[in-house]
Amino acid sequence: MKANKSMYLYWFSIALAVLANLFYHAIQKQTPALASPALTLTMTYLTAGVVCFIAYLLFPGREGFFGGFRHLNWTAAALGVAIIGLELGFLLAYRTGWNVNSAALLVNTAVSVLLVPVGLMLFKEGIKPINIVGIALCIAGLVCMTRR
Repeated sequence: MKANKSMYLYWFSIALAVLANLFYHAIQKQTPALASPALTLTMTYLTAGVVCFIAYLLFPGREGFFGGFRHLNWTAAALGVAIIGLELGFLLAYRTGWNVNSAALLVNTAVSVLLVPVGLMLFKEGIKPINIVGIALCIAGLVCMTRR
């Protein structure tokens, strides 16, 4: 039973990330051009904060709201800064004319290639020869996508 539950979560997590990413880009592309990027992101994160708080009420931690803070470190704040950069980057990319079908592909492929050395050096992850072939194909794809 436990193996089935973890396998379900294994694939559900990826499916959720894919679905959320689809909605993310479709919504980003439709954000009004005259709306202030800072105000747009403020409203976005106010909404996200409310949703997160409701989720916390549904799934509270064992130590209570304030007790859970002692398990947090610099990564929570750093992730917030990274997410703002991600959001603002895509919002500005779409406003300057990038197509939704190429901007996300270009960014995600570039990030995937750049994460290879990060995984190798920081997290001691391995790499197989077939992965190197895939990386080379990704780089070739980036070159093809950025050629005019």
